[in-house]
Amino acid sequence: MAQWDLLVTGAKVFDGEGTPGRIEDVAIKDGVVAARGRDLPREAAAQSVDAKGQWLLPGMLDIHTHLDLEVEVAPALEEVVRHGTTTVLVGNCSLGTCFGAQETEGQEPIVDCFTRVENIPKKVLRKCAEAMTWDNPEDYLKHFENLNLGPNIAAFVPHSMLRIEVMGLDASISRAPTELELQKMEQILAGAMELGYLGLSTDGLPFHYLSNDPHTDKRIPTQFASFKELRRLLKVVRNYDRVWQTTPIIENRLKALFYFTLTSGRLFGKPLKTSALSAMEMTAAPNSSKLFLGVAKLLNSKLLDGRLHFQALGTNFRVWSDGIVSPLFEELSSTADLIALEYDDYEGRQRLMHDPEWVERFRKEWRHGRTGDDFASWKAKRGLPDSLVIREPEKLIFDGAPCSNWDGESFADVMARAQKFQAGDLTSARSESEREAFEKITLPLNDDADFALHMLRSYDKSFRFYADVANAENRSTLEFLLHENTLPGFNDSGAHITNMAFFDSNLMSLKLAKEQGEDVVAKVVKR
Repeated sequence: MAQWDLLVTGAKVFDGEGTPGRIEDVAIKDGVVAARGRDLPREAAAQSVDAKGQWLLPGMLDIHTHLDLEVEVAPALEEVVRHGTTTVLVGNCSLGTCFGAQETEGQEPIVDCFTRVENIPKKVLRKCAEAMTWDNPEDYLKHFENLNLGPNIAAFVPHSMLRIEVMGLDASISRAPTELELQKMEQILAGAMELGYLGLSTDGLPFHYLSNDPHTDKRIPTQFASFKELRRLLKVVRNYDRVWQTTPIIENRLKALFYFTLTSGRLFGKPLKTSALSAMEMTAAPNSSKLFLGVAKLLNSKLLDGRLHFQALGTNFRVWSDGIVSPLFEELSSTADLIALEYDDYEGRQRLMHDPEWVERFRKEWRHGRTGDDFASWKAKRGLPDSLVIREPEKLIFDGAPCSNWDGESFADVMARAQKFQAGDLTSARSESEREAFEKITLPLNDDADFALHMLRSYDKSFRFYADVANAENRSTLEFLLHENTLPGFNDSGAHITNMAFFDSNLMSLKLAKEQGEDVVAKVVKR
């Protein structure tokens, strides 16, 4: 009988300790490293792999995914493991499935919470909910025993779903919990900690809305919780030495700072490990992450004894949009109203986009903070915009346009030719298809708001474009990845699957590190 199951020979091994890589052999027995060294005997292994010229490293972690639903229908999660990730965390951002479908009295919490936040069609979500056989955190963990999982999986208790479980959906977005309800949430959370859950996840982003009538103007339940409620629940997490995963309340920076103090051991008796979004160089607010990291430095100091770390993405944060369908456009009330309509409701979107009141609101929001000498523009020029959604036409790039020659061009490029065409320069059209497209423009293109409105009216969701929302050209990406108050994360794997999902972020991190030398590679592998 072979001594080892597998022997990998001749690889450059980065062992995760931060030490430089070295050429050696690694033997595996029962899924565990059994031996390391040079020239280990091949005859002692049932199988051997020649890895000369390749790297061998521990399986990587993806600490921020929304694979909660995908793992149920494709448990191998092949797009995860083929990128070198062997452990994923689910239940992030207050959303998850550990309580099952939670359907009562006509309410569909899975559909309501996931549709707009994660950009997953309702019909897909309903099929997922119908297949859920569990209704509590213990049975949720047990059901994984019957799935042929690719990576390891661990879960947070999602706060929105916890509120729904105890209060019901309507109450969770309309009132505070009673004392008995809060005690029930504490009890359920403590039970989950006993079962091995990672901690509690919450969310504060302003563009996370419910999708079903009559609540399409309401945000997900976690955002209705008070500081008192979070303090009580996080005391449970703190007592078990688990993790609070959160996104900050970016609408109110002072309030976000106040909530972050919950990490402090000095203020609350024991440090609370906190994993927050996110450390990136935002295109609209390039210094915002430096501010957050300054907050982390203060809260993690000996004075306050915190454990706050921001998640850093390992590549540029490029977000695609199908027409207006993108999580970022939830930030503007006019475009959020379009997204709130049923995905197939073309006529409803057309009616709304031809409503004079809506058009006026859209134009105002599209130009807000970008034109004139008002206070909003003054703040935006200094990296403190009222919203982070990219609206500058030179930064919106076609990638699936109605005219194929537009792909790779910006809105500004195409608009400039269309304006010349409208002014009588018919030679500005570069192709027959572009000429036909320009002839369809009935709206005078006075500015980029007019151009955006024309595109939405004429093509609805059938044109595609992207913007680099953060980490443009990866100028600061590696710096953030290696910062003492960050952790590699925020990949959003499995979420927004038509807009973004950085399954390859770990590999991109290694690629950036390799450009700086193998000593940096060793550091990134360790992180």
